[in-house]
Amino acid sequence: MLLDCVIIGGGPSGLNASLVLGRARKKVILFDENKPRNAVTHESHGFITRDGIKPSEFKRIAREDLMNYPDITMENQRVTDIKKENDAFVVRAEDGRRFRSRKVLLATGLKDELPAIEGIHQFYGKTLFSCPFCDGWELRDRPLVLISEDNRAFHMAKMISNWSNNLAVCTNGNLIFSEEQKEILIRKQIRVFDDEIAALEGESGRLAKIKFRNGNELFRAGGFVTTGLTQAAPFAEVLGCKMNNMGGIETDTLGRTNIEGVYASGDNSILAPSQLIIAASEGSKAAIGIVHDLVNEDF
Repeated sequence: MLLDCVIIGGGPSGLNASLVLGRARKKVILFDENKPRNAVTHESHGFITRDGIKPSEFKRIAREDLMNYPDITMENQRVTDIKKENDAFVVRAEDGRRFRSRKVLLATGLKDELPAIEGIHQFYGKTLFSCPFCDGWELRDRPLVLISEDNRAFHMAKMISNWSNNLAVCTNGNLIFSEEQKEILIRKQIRVFDDEIAALEGESGRLAKIKFRNGNELFRAGGFVTTGLTQAAPFAEVLGCKMNNMGGIETDTLGRTNIEGVYASGDNSILAPSQLIIAASEGSKAAIGIVHDLVNEDF
């Protein structure tokens, strides 16, 4: 059977794209390896009607919605390979089965790479986060830290100051601020610590203090960290998709990549900001683009 579209990635982008395609009477398969980037997150925010929902519960409700549409099939397994054969894409699943499809949507997302600091993983997703728009409200008015090793620190410090006026920035031994930026931070009463971090300490996921290698300590109740971001799957590169200067998959407004028949949506294409509602909307737009193209080809 020739499918209309194979969707790789079962996050909010892939789920919403499946919904739009299913409602357009297109035969689709959604592949979901179930290794979401937000697995460490206890609550997701910023999505109207779903504010504060657990990511696993969001996915459960979404998959229930998709079950109402007979042309949508969900496969709980990994895709291992994609290649173009004549006018169709051949997608190989982990169990060895091959699926032929007219279109492919990459909604595979990104992976976070945390700084190599002892203890950081036990706090990430609990009291240490990457997005103030997602989690700033829960940390409002607390003494916060921003841990950043690159030039995103100045922008992030400005954003975080919207939720707390008690902020310190730790660069873990990296000199990343210009003199002008330092002067601005000082005027805003934001302290900068350029010392190397030895470890983060606290209990039950609650950050309590940052210990520096020089023996000093900084007491904080939570904060944010700038993470490295990499593609969670290699398929964009395998298919020859053009990447933007931030490492995301370059697309037009309806998710089309430079490779005909290949679309991308969600975090893997826009990179930032990363929110459920944005990823879901990107999936919807890409699905609309796919339907437009399928209908025009068949008309």
